[in-house]
Amino acid sequence: MAYFHGVKTSEVPTSVITPVATTAGLPVVFGTAPVHLTDDPTAYVNKPVICYTYGEAVAALGYSADWSKYTLCEAMYAEFQLYGVQPIVFVNVLDPTTHKTSVSSSEVTVTNHIATINAPVLLNTLKVKSSSEAQPAVKGTDYTAAYDDDEKLVITLLEDGALYSATSVFVDYDAVDATAVDKTDIIGGVDSSGNATGLELIDSIYSYLSIVPGMVVAPGWSQDPEVAAVMKSKALTINNLFRCIVITDVDCSAVTKYSDVNTWKNTNNYTGTNQIVCWPMYKLGDHIYHASTHMMGAIGVTDAKNDDVPYQSPSNVSAQITGLCLADGTEVILTLDQANLLNSQGVCTALNFNGGWKLWGNYTGAYPSITDVKDSFICVRRMFDWNAQTFILTYWQKVDAPVTRRLVQSMTDSEKIRLNGLVSRGFLLGADVQFLKDENPTTDLLQGIIRIHTFLTPPVPAQTIEDIMEYDVSNFQALFG
Repeated sequence: MAYFHGVKTSEVPTSVITPVATTAGLPVVFGTAPVHLTDDPTAYVNKPVICYTYGEAVAALGYSADWSKYTLCEAMYAEFQLYGVQPIVFVNVLDPTTHKTSVSSSEVTVTNHIATINAPVLLNTLKVKSSSEAQPAVKGTDYTAAYDDDEKLVITLLEDGALYSATSVFVDYDAVDATAVDKTDIIGGVDSSGNATGLELIDSIYSYLSIVPGMVVAPGWSQDPEVAAVMKSKALTINNLFRCIVITDVDCSAVTKYSDVNTWKNTNNYTGTNQIVCWPMYKLGDHIYHASTHMMGAIGVTDAKNDDVPYQSPSNVSAQITGLCLADGTEVILTLDQANLLNSQGVCTALNFNGGWKLWGNYTGAYPSITDVKDSFICVRRMFDWNAQTFILTYWQKVDAPVTRRLVQSMTDSEKIRLNGLVSRGFLLGADVQFLKDENPTTDLLQGIIRIHTFLTPPVPAQTIEDIMEYDVSNFQALFG
């Protein structure tokens, strides 16, 4: 040390580490979007986009009332308009460069200098001509083209343009073909250039957005067993570090009776410990929704009420629906006993029993074959996932630090403080953090491997509340004063 004469100070790292805040229920929704309605149809193809408002989502991905073709629109509408949940990450797999059809020299009638095309035209491919053999007219000089509120392309012939007096025009264009998208696009993979697509992008969410997924949803696709299987698998090993739940639907075209749901569920392997299984579909007004969409919204609302701590079950939480139905709109009526039977089979549903429509069911798809409380209850499973996520992100800064007693104490003390705060607020019944000698053998310590053991007890949902009543004959004494 160099010679010093005087007074000076120095600093050491704070012994208590500030925990990293995470979004417990961040929904990541996979599907198709009407990108032809946006300014740049290729901007968000197999690229996660995080949206905090409905307007932001519409600007990025477009919006169409045809939810059967553009499945992200169902989630977009329900989450922002019905449940007020934000943010949401959308992944659109519809690629306008491949999922398209081409139209050449199609004649369109002009009425009052306006021609209308009822097709999802990609505007950058549109060519308007006076005849099939003529040269294309000039956009902005001879005509303008824009979509109206009914998603129809309106071509307006300009007064000073060459087409103004035409009674018909001929158009060439490429149109988006949502029907060309299939489950292989949702499942995705990695191309020869190393670019991920579809569900393979789950591992990229944190790299793109610095937020870990809390829920993976694919309304309109998750009723396919292969898609659901990949959703489960990918959500169990996000970046080989994190895990989260997936919300899936039973196929309401194939399963039309509540008594057949369990057989379909088990036959198609909808039995994941990180999987919520929903049946049937839901109605609100003229819209038919996949149940997974409303489960996602209700979870978001519930988490928000609890400061983003996922300790409460989404069961018995209000759902913005007016009824149950099948895929073709046929009404489904469930009694309490029938809904409870579904719950006992690890299936969530909705029930109009007391206080309006509520989601109904606490179990993951793993129940009843797996009864371990951390894997069978949705809320307990989510608390374990969230706690693991928080631990990893908080102590990543300590990776490669010297293994000393101070390191161990700073980690265990910081975790105790954080977990005790959760206990005091009622989010945990109890918790403890220990560094155990038998879990840290010398052979592992020599390799720089240390293990912290966390004991935590999230509360379970009060599924059964019973009042035991008894006729008390001793009160007859009141008759005698």
